[in-house]
Amino acid sequence: MMEYSRRIRTAEIVLVTTLIFSFIASLCVGSYSLTPQEVLSSLLNDSPILWNIRLPRIVTSILVGASLAVSGAVMQCILRNPLASPFTLGISQGAAFGAAFAIIFLGVGLLHRTGESITILNPYLVPFFAFLGSLISVSVILALSKIRDLSPEAMILAGVAMASVFQAATMLMQYFAEDVMVASVVFWTFGDMGRTNWSEIYIIFLAFAVCIAYFIFRRMDYNALTLSDETAMSLGVNPQRVRLEGLLLSSFLTAICVSFTGIVGFVGLVAPHSIRISVSGDYRYLIPFSTVFGATLLLVADTFGRTVLSPVLIPVGIITAFVGAPVFIYLLLRGSWR
Repeated sequence: MMEYSRRIRTAEIVLVTTLIFSFIASLCVGSYSLTPQEVLSSLLNDSPILWNIRLPRIVTSILVGASLAVSGAVMQCILRNPLASPFTLGISQGAAFGAAFAIIFLGVGLLHRTGESITILNPYLVPFFAFLGSLISVSVILALSKIRDLSPEAMILAGVAMASVFQAATMLMQYFAEDVMVASVVFWTFGDMGRTNWSEIYIIFLAFAVCIAYFIFRRMDYNALTLSDETAMSLGVNPQRVRLEGLLLSSFLTAICVSFTGIVGFVGLVAPHSIRISVSGDYRYLIPFSTVFGATLLLVADTFGRTVLSPVLIPVGIITAFVGAPVFIYLLLRGSWR
């Protein structure tokens, strides 16, 4: 017991320290490098480079990484499958489809270029349609699981099929859309942390704060679900209600992130699984630790993407795909859903 407590304490210190160090390093590096002293001086003097460009990008990376990681951890629990995540279940692709539909057909999320950046004109309705798109994917998977009593691995395959359908539908809309619309929709497919402003960051933060508070409140219920529905019911847990609420909130959180930053794959898969095999599968620790690790993972990936070929910026979605795909293959070969 003492060894377990010591491991939890060590993991907590390492994760928090790594996130703080990554935050400071990300502030310092870039096309124009700064020393920590210069960073502090620039923050105090309201430097536009830090406050309007670098800091919003860093905060967005932390919030989106934490959101996708905790969403993946919850999905893996309620579906009893370590391969579950917003990306592998097609939820991210569904959210991107909803956003693309709003841009092309409704005009509520039309994007315009300011210099070389793309800015969201309506930061409220686009997330709404993105959430509707993600909800379609979740509803189909839940319906199939009810009708056919799908196994955990079959639910992942259903998610892959839904992702393919949404990607095809998005490409079909792009094919008939105007060039400006196509350029706008492409935004959602790359995954880029540099497209948000502070008002949009506040929206992401609010959604994250509400969802993480609920997930932490339900952490003991998630532990009960990992055993069996019968055991959970004997402990006073309503499995169907906890699953439905967990899927809706994790889908909502994913939709908010996708609507502002595009598709960022595999963070919700890599972060929870890494914590589960290295620290603990107890959801009292898995939820907060996955949140911190996911934030660090996406922050490091985004920092790497904007510095490795500077001044060329590599979208973070490309970086996470290179990292996450081998992990996904490893889980498949290991057969860890059993």
